[in-house]
Amino acid sequence: MDFSLMLVIAVAVTGLIALLDMIWWRPRRRAAAGGGADGTVAVSTGVKDPWPVDYARSFFPVLLVVLVLRSFVVEPFQIPSGSMRPTLEVGDFILVNKFSYGLRLPVLDTKVIEVGEPERGDVMVFRYPRDPSVNFIKRVVGLPGDRVAYLNKQLYVNGEPVRKTVVDSNPESAPGEEMFVEQLGEHEHHIYNSRGEPGVLRHERVVPEGMYFVMGDNRDHSDDSRYWGFVPEENIVGKAFAVWMHWDGGLPSFTSVRLIP
Repeated sequence: MDFSLMLVIAVAVTGLIALLDMIWWRPRRRAAAGGGADGTVAVSTGVKDPWPVDYARSFFPVLLVVLVLRSFVVEPFQIPSGSMRPTLEVGDFILVNKFSYGLRLPVLDTKVIEVGEPERGDVMVFRYPRDPSVNFIKRVVGLPGDRVAYLNKQLYVNGEPVRKTVVDSNPESAPGEEMFVEQLGEHEHHIYNSRGEPGVLRHERVVPEGMYFVMGDNRDHSDDSRYWGFVPEENIVGKAFAVWMHWDGGLPSFTSVRLIP
C-alpha cells in the first residue's frame, strides 16, 4: 500500500466534501430549516450536519498538515535491517529531511524546487531501484562522475583511498567484526568490516550523471550498489539526520534525539 497516495486521496476527498458543504449543502439545509445565513435557527431546531460532512470538516485540516509535513519537511522511518550498523541499529526510528535535496510532489515524486544535492558521506533514504515500493537507506559514497572501487576492504574514490582508522578489533556488540572510523567527505562515522570475507567490487566503476553510488556502513553485510548498481536521482526520498526512538519489540526507548553522522 502506497501511504503517500492514500494520504493524498484522503485529503482530496475530505477537502472536497468540506468545500461542497460550505458552498452548496449547508445553505440548503439552513434554508430548509427556515434559518438565516448565521445558522442560528438551524441550530435551535436541532438540524445537524450529516456525519460524513462532520468527519470531513474535522479531519481535513489535520490530514492536510500531515501531508505537507510528510511531503516537504520531515518523514519518519524505521530501520529494518543491520546493513547500516554501527551507525543505525535494527529498530531505530529515524527522521528524514525531505527539504535537503529539493522539494518533490507527493506520489509523483517530481522535483519542483531545487534546494541541494546529496553529498559524499550523507546517509540517504531512497526507493530501491529494483522495486521502487521498497525504501532503502545507505551512505552516499560516489557522486555523478566519481570513480569508485573497493579493494581488500579499502574504499577508493577517484583513485584516492578513503581514510579509515581501526578503533576496536573485536567489539562486543559485533563478534568477528572490526570497527573503524572512516572519513568520507565531511562525515566521520563508524563502519564494520568482517574478518576473512573478501571485499566485493574489485573493478573501478564510474558513476553516471544523475546517479549515485551507495554503500552500507556494515560493509560486508549490506545489499548496496556493489550488487545492484546505482541510485537514480529521481528515486531519492531524503537525507536521514536523526534517531528519535528505538524499539526492537520490547519497551520502546525514548532517548534524546541523536544526530546521524
